[in-house]
Amino acid sequence: MRMLVILLLVVPGPEGRAGGRQPELLESRSRSLKSEVDAEAVRPLGARVTVARGRRRWDAGSTPTGAGAGVPRRALTPPQPARLPARLRSADTHSALPERSAEPMEPAGRGLEGRGGAELLQGELEALVQDVVKASSWWERHGVDCAILALSLLAVPAGFLCLRFGNVLVFALGISILGVCHYTLTVKGSHLATHGALTESKRWSKIWELFFVEVCTAFTAEHAKYGHVKMHHGYTNVIGLGDSSTWRLPFLNRYVYMFLAPFLIPIITPLVALERLREVAFWTALRTLSLISLGLYSHYWMLLNVSGFRSPGSALACMFVTRSLLAHPYLHVNIFQHIGLPMFSRDKKPQRVHMMSLGVLNLPRLPVLDWAFGHSIISCHVEHHIFPRLSDNMCLKVKPVVSRFLQEKQLPYNEDSYLARFRLFLSRYEEFMVQAPPITEIVGLQ
Repeated sequence: MRMLVILLLVVPGPEGRAGGRQPELLESRSRSLKSEVDAEAVRPLGARVTVARGRRRWDAGSTPTGAGAGVPRRALTPPQPARLPARLRSADTHSALPERSAEPMEPAGRGLEGRGGAELLQGELEALVQDVVKASSWWERHGVDCAILALSLLAVPAGFLCLRFGNVLVFALGISILGVCHYTLTVKGSHLATHGALTESKRWSKIWELFFVEVCTAFTAEHAKYGHVKMHHGYTNVIGLGDSSTWRLPFLNRYVYMFLAPFLIPIITPLVALERLREVAFWTALRTLSLISLGLYSHYWMLLNVSGFRSPGSALACMFVTRSLLAHPYLHVNIFQHIGLPMFSRDKKPQRVHMMSLGVLNLPRLPVLDWAFGHSIISCHVEHHIFPRLSDNMCLKVKPVVSRFLQEKQLPYNEDSYLARFRLFLSRYEEFMVQAPPITEIVGLQ
């Protein structure tokens, strides 16, 4: 029986602050490695995979010490051959399953066998998840997450009322309620609405997208959808497209970035939105500006007239505090789950199932963040990237199916703790957030 043999080669990406061009020796070594892979006989079943990173070789069963050592503990092993289930050929694809990309996820010339094997793996996984989705009720598919968002909206008046009291504990409770509700609506709500995961109606999806993204978050719906759905999900960890480079601020040192920069998020978000209005049609810009102004002024008006703040300065300060309450984990989560994992070039990116299993990481369940950010961002990020139109609750429900499938096929299923990633980024900040990221290439498929 033959198996898929994957050889990874990491070379530096585009020139960065601390990056540069590799010497000709490395280019020669790269061509040599490709020749070795093309000429190498197919390994027998059970053979170990040798991974080349830069000019250093290490066995996939050992712990890497060179570039790419930020990859979590699970090693990359070749997947077993997969067969397309018969039920997939006759069943209709559920609307919650991801749309196929028209662009091939792997360049031509890699061999039809390699591409076909990845497509069979993706098809088999889709069939398994489709069975779970079809057996789920509307409450499981959409109701649970809609209820969380509704409860957050209903809790907002209670938060404003708590700010009227002079008692420190009650005032702190009001700040906590408004802060958690703000991030539930702006992160969880905007994320689900942008993916169309709140409802199966296109009209209502657009309404919820405008409400959560523009009114609540103070950002532009068009750019949110393009940047997140089209680029980040379409080109996950592809250098210059979906590589999370927008989160890099190389001119800041590690402590300023990790501890102080998150406070800038509530200020920068509407400013960036205003700058992006130049790129949209006039009526779209007018609509966006009106909705953003409505959301910001409503927050300010409620603080003055419901919470009883007597000065504009104190009201604005309270807005800042509530809108930055969970800014630190928001920034950290966005960099922990992709940066430090394998990155790919546009012309040599792998097939979808390999790209998502290699370049996405799950964090453990954290009650407050699960509520405010959603399972698809915290503990089910791998599942979300493979099936982006599933709601948070459905991502949690299919998580055992996806993890078991990837492990059975011996594909990576990256998991790590929040504290472990935090320590890793503090210790290797220059490598992850300042230098140009290394590029991982699948240079041999047999």
